[in-house]
Amino acid sequence: MLSRTAANLYWTGRYVERADATARLLAMGARMTMLPGAATRGDWQSVLQTAGVPLPEDGLTGRREAIEALLLAPGGSSIKACFEAARSNGRAERTALTSLMWEALNDDWRALEVVNVAAASQSLPDHIDWAHRRAATFRGATETTMLRDDRYDFLRLGGLIERAAMTLRLLDVKYLALLPERDVVGGGRDLYQWTSLLLASSALRAYHHVYRGDVKARNVADLLLLNRAFPRAVALCADEAGAALDRLAGRYGQRHDCHDRANALCETLRNADTDTIFSDGLHEFVTETLDDVLALHSAIAEAYGF
Repeated sequence: MLSRTAANLYWTGRYVERADATARLLAMGARMTMLPGAATRGDWQSVLQTAGVPLPEDGLTGRREAIEALLLAPGGSSIKACFEAARSNGRAERTALTSLMWEALNDDWRALEVVNVAAASQSLPDHIDWAHRRAATFRGATETTMLRDDRYDFLRLGGLIERAAMTLRLLDVKYLALLPERDVVGGGRDLYQWTSLLLASSALRAYHHVYRGDVKARNVADLLLLNRAFPRAVALCADEAGAALDRLAGRYGQRHDCHDRANALCETLRNADTDTIFSDGLHEFVTETLDDVLALHSAIAEAYGF
């Protein structure tokens, strides 16, 4: 396969997953800011900071600015920009996609072009649901119509790397949101934010199925970081990314640094436990793991000539 083709498929997977993940980040921010005092706590600032959006010099950021940056901005990692980039990469490799995959990328892709910030703010849940549906339609078409060959593995790799990174960033929003008020840890707002995190990750029902009890910080972290049955857990994403890389190594008869990095990340997550994570610092673990995921992305790009 040409490295250009591999790169386009990889980034198609990443951009579709990033659009869906940004919608989850936006949904989490909207839920957190429903509590009293959101304007003074700076919840939207923590959301934008985690998304990598530059903050204004005065630090004043609210719902309007967040919606514009995360939903409608023509560049960066907004939902609109991600779907446009996914479609552009997919169009470059049109013959590598099935007709259903292309239709999923192409249908209704201009939906956000006629939406302004005021209209988006009034119907934000509808736009978030639209992003989830578009991503789910593409993933469904991929899983049911695409051959399991190297094209599939590069596409999946992009989505898995992006999903792991955004799960870690969602956890970091929770940390950043509580920084100004250490005394609220364990209180009502703390519980509400952990629940918001589960909802943003589509994980609330899975949480209650696995842990069968009230929402607790350690259990939420265990589900999102270490659980190998939950599809958005970082550990499962790392395992599946490692498996895809192993298949590519078998097809091409070559192993690279990315394969060793993937194995090391899987091993780190396999040996981790939530007691140690919270004892050493959840933020520190999330930050270090995110660095490992991003380093894995760089190693994949170097190995396959992106």
